[in-house]
Amino acid sequence: MKKILCAVTAAALALSMLAGCSGTAKKEIKTADDLADAKIAVQEGTTGDTLVSEDYPNATISRFKSALDAGMDLSNGKVDAVVLDELPAKQIVAKNDNLQILSEELTQEEYAIAIKKGNTELVEKVNQALADMKADGTFDTITAAYINEDEDALAELSAKAEPTGEEVLIMGTNASFPPFETRDDAGNVVGFDVEMAKEIARRLGMAFQVEDMNFDSLPVAVDSGKITMAVAGMTVTEERKENMEFSDGYYTSTQVIITQK
Repeated sequence: MKKILCAVTAAALALSMLAGCSGTAKKEIKTADDLADAKIAVQEGTTGDTLVSEDYPNATISRFKSALDAGMDLSNGKVDAVVLDELPAKQIVAKNDNLQILSEELTQEEYAIAIKKGNTELVEKVNQALADMKADGTFDTITAAYINEDEDALAELSAKAEPTGEEVLIMGTNASFPPFETRDDAGNVVGFDVEMAKEIARRLGMAFQVEDMNFDSLPVAVDSGKITMAVAGMTVTEERKENMEFSDGYYTSTQVIITQK
């Protein structure tokens, strides 16, 4: 009986120790140098994925279809850090009290709209629409609504009529990248990018539709014509420019490191 009790006690102690380890990152990350041999989560196909793969070849990389899932793995202590764009990173940290963003920034990058290679006519129209939106204040209203969370600006945008036209502008995106694209309580895809693309459709006299898909599927969807353009916080890179056209930049972002506190 004594041996059995000892065994039970030992098992209980072991379970307690395992439970105590839950939610605790295995390596403390204080600077970018600490990523060298760390367990890092990224969103698959993003510039964060590329950066970690190229700069930290000895790191163990976990790739997720959703940035939110990467953040959840960090919160649960399964990885040491997440490398992600600044604003989505802030959204993740806001929902997880045990996470923080390090002050050190990794890279600066420019978001742009991706369009089928060779379709320079559409690129020019989109660039003109973006320029007009910035000139007349519409772009500022979209920024206020989704970046600054201004309720009056959001109400102003919500009051606008839906875009209409014989042709449909199909926006491809990955709706797990708030505040640029996410789903509201009703399941609708909303966010900065969605509102911007919707306004472009209005100005081009086109109806509007959103297709939600994995981020790494967007280039193929653009090339095949399944979508008119990809608007998904997509950074312009030389590699992507080989396969897609890009509009003028519309937002400057940085890659940051999320860690446990």
